[in-house]
This record gives sequence, structure tokens and C-alpha cells, in this order.
Amino acid sequence: MIDRRGFRLNVGIILANDENRLFWGKRPKYKNAWQFPQGGVNPYETLKETMYRELTEETGLSQMDVSILGITKRWLYYRLPHHFQRRDKKPLCIGQKQKWFLLRLITNETKISLNNSPEFVDWQWVDYWYPLGQVISFKREVYRKALVELRPFLLTYSETKLE
Repeated sequence: MIDRRGFRLNVGIILANDENRLFWGKRPKYKNAWQFPQGGVNPYETLKETMYRELTEETGLSQMDVSILGITKRWLYYRLPHHFQRRDKKPLCIGQKQKWFLLRLITNETKISLNNSPEFVDWQWVDYWYPLGQVISFKREVYRKALVELRPFLLTYSETKLE
């Protein structure tokens, strides 16, 4: 779905393990292109339904494998550089409008499977702030905003777990 301003409605997924390291997926088409799972919202889906669908499509994990720790309060936007915009498609998409979910992996990481994923060919666990220096530049500010806003949920979860 694309809103009237030309932004595609989308969800982003930050998946953390018990060590607060994050799932970081390698894209197949571009050299050294890594990112968090994300995907577009279909007209009949809620944001949570989209998130679970994208999680399964891109990582092989299901709703039973994760718990939701937090969701960004507002939409976060980024514009696509001109050369990434598909000018021959209508309506024109100029960027993404995203809600971000912070998830905790609650099952074994061996359940992660990229066998059916069109988005990723490899993955790794990375330190919390690592993606900011690695993600493509036009997504960097959205990643920063999502990581900053969602970090307290991760810290609260870790503190609760220790009690």
C-alpha cells in the first residue's frame, strides 16, 4: 500500500537474541548489502499480521518463536534515492513509511531458516549499534531512530530477566 504522499507502508523487524545481539541479514542482489527484515503492508493486514508474515517469509520463524518487546510510536520515513524509484509504476513510491517492532527470540536460533527467503542469503548476530555503520546511507536515520526508541524495551526486558 502506498499512501497519498507516495510512501509505501512497511514494517521493520529488529530481532534480538538473549545476549541482546541483533539479527542482521545479507541481501542477495547487492554486494555487501545487509539489513534488518522488513516488508510492505497488504491492504487486508494489520501491522502485527504484516510483521509476523514478513518474519516467517524472511527468517523462517513464526509467532511462537518470538515475543514482542516494543513498537515505535510513530511512523518513521525514508526517501528512496531517485535511481531506486520505479518511475514506470503507478502510484509512484518515493520511499517507505515504517513502524518498527523489537522482538526477542524465545526459541533456539537453529529455527532460523533462509531456505525460502527471497530477501536474505546469509545472516549473523551483531552488536546493537553495529547496523548504523553498515546499512545503506538512505536508511541510516530511520535505523538510528528505531534503535534509539526501542532500546529501553530491550534494557527493561534484560533487567526483568535478571530479577
